[in-house]
Amino acid sequence: MLRTTAPFRADEVGSLLRPQKIKDARAKLEKGEITADDLRKIEDSEIEKVVHKQAAIGLKLATDGEFRRSWWHFDFLSLLTGCELYHPDHGIQFAGVQTRQDSVRVIGKLDFPDDHPMLAHFKFLKRHADIAGVTAKMTIPSPAVLHFRGGRKAISPNVYPDLDVFFEDLAKTYRKAVKAFYDAGCRYLQFDDTVWAYLCSEDELAKLRARGEEADGLQQIYARIINYAIAERPADMVITTHVCRGNFRSTWISSGGYEPVAETLLAGTNYDGYFLEYDSERAGGFEPLRFLPKGKKVVVVGVITSKFGEIEKKEAVKARLMEAAKFAPLEQLAVSPQCGFASTEEGNLLSEEEQWAKLTLAVDVANEVWGK
Repeated sequence: MLRTTAPFRADEVGSLLRPQKIKDARAKLEKGEITADDLRKIEDSEIEKVVHKQAAIGLKLATDGEFRRSWWHFDFLSLLTGCELYHPDHGIQFAGVQTRQDSVRVIGKLDFPDDHPMLAHFKFLKRHADIAGVTAKMTIPSPAVLHFRGGRKAISPNVYPDLDVFFEDLAKTYRKAVKAFYDAGCRYLQFDDTVWAYLCSEDELAKLRARGEEADGLQQIYARIINYAIAERPADMVITTHVCRGNFRSTWISSGGYEPVAETLLAGTNYDGYFLEYDSERAGGFEPLRFLPKGKKVVVVGVITSKFGEIEKKEAVKARLMEAAKFAPLEQLAVSPQCGFASTEEGNLLSEEEQWAKLTLAVDVANEVWGK
């Protein structure tokens, strides 16, 4: 049967292709031709439209498409107390392409500010989601991302000579964030996380060790931080995570199945749901789903790709779900695209029409597999 609470049988990760009006407005702002308030009004209008579009195709939730963001993670992290955006010598290396030269580092004691802009962003989303009759979903990067992306070198040794204290403050900062979003009306929050996938990649682990980091024990550290952060969420708040191997202009970073982290991730973290990408051989097989505890937790199986425009065959998607159901109960599964469509403002290499066709496919498959 269909689910009436998040994560829904047909769901989505979060980001959507930026409308041309927003791209044009951002370009004008950079040239000084419009003000930041002018841009905000355009974003408001486009977010209102996209919320109703999500409802119209049959989704039971809506995000703001991350339309106000440049990055899926840096926009949030750089505005935490104690963090700053900076420009290193190089961007993030994806398969065949490199991103802009942006990153985040820790320069002071961590905290979640009461005036973090994304609280207001969520309140705007919720107002329009309520009107459209869908659940407002908020996405933020996982706390693990702040540590793993830059490691020890991106954390001030003067502020945090002891990384254990850093991890404690990181957990407290995110617990405060969870409460702040709940108080703002959020009942569906997602921690986006590339780190668990990187811990499955021999190449990424080699890079980690090459910069002087220790990989052993990171799974347990991240699980403790996450569980502390979400431990006090009220019973009516759903918190999920999305695990991704990289998503920038339809390219990727890491490869490797979930087996090395599956038990810690699925059984050792207290999320309500897990969005796991399964759109390519780089994600491995469904066998790691055997670690999903029996009960209420849900794995949202990302067998529809957001990277390319070719629309999957409905029967092929259903067959993949049945394959996953050999290792976890069908009742504890759902379906979605494997990632967002625009983890950065550049977006993936497909059209808006193809994007909506893929989300509609998820709705149609869910209706046929679990019933309307």
